[in-house]
Amino acid sequence: MEKRPGSKHLILSGGSRGLGLALLNKLLDEGYQVSTFARSMTPSLQDCLNAFPDSCRGESLDIQDAEGLRRFCQESVSRFGEIYGVINNSAIAIDGVLATLPEIEIARMLSVNLEGVIRLTRLAVRSMLKANQGGRILNISSIIGTRGYNGLAVYSATKAGLDGFTRSLARELGRMQISVNSIAPGYFPTDMSGTLSSSQMGQIVRRTPMNRLARFEDIAPLALFLLSPSAEFITGQTILVDGGISC
Repeated sequence: MEKRPGSKHLILSGGSRGLGLALLNKLLDEGYQVSTFARSMTPSLQDCLNAFPDSCRGESLDIQDAEGLRRFCQESVSRFGEIYGVINNSAIAIDGVLATLPEIEIARMLSVNLEGVIRLTRLAVRSMLKANQGGRILNISSIIGTRGYNGLAVYSATKAGLDGFTRSLARELGRMQISVNSIAPGYFPTDMSGTLSSSQMGQIVRRTPMNRLARFEDIAPLALFLLSPSAEFITGQTILVDGGISC
């Protein structure tokens, strides 16, 4: 299938469910061509592939698979052209106090949430530099990276590291007109927050000035704006979308 003239090619990790799926649908509706992957395919992702056969490709791929990532990016570029932007959305959160958290789980969070992001971004940046037309990098961080949360010390560390990666890479790529930003959502219902009890979730809602959890539709408009030409001078920022809980 040929690349549509004027469309921009984005890589989206973790596009099979939750926030990633919401972003995928918005991006496709806006006319982007999107290559996405996730650890497993879902019926919802397959629906997107069926509905947008000329502008969406997806497959099952673990972000820890370095060779798989390289192949995925090569095949995506072959289909849709050089990469304009990447949205790093893949992440895992494993709940547990540090003293008893298994080392294998610590290593897994570091591998997925940091190493995988860096590896995918590196591949995307090479394509952006080859195209020499600027670009956008969006990292989906978390309020937990700035505020912390009991039992999520390692996850918090990975998200704080992601924000540091954002700031430094923004300095590195600014002269090439490639912006790099993080979006840090507040608490919202996801597979990762499923370990929180109803009383914990209720406490979070009460502490949030907007008196509710975040919704996927709260995040997608900001992502679309940061991808747009109107946001070309915004870079190196971690933007919280948290209903005011961090005030």
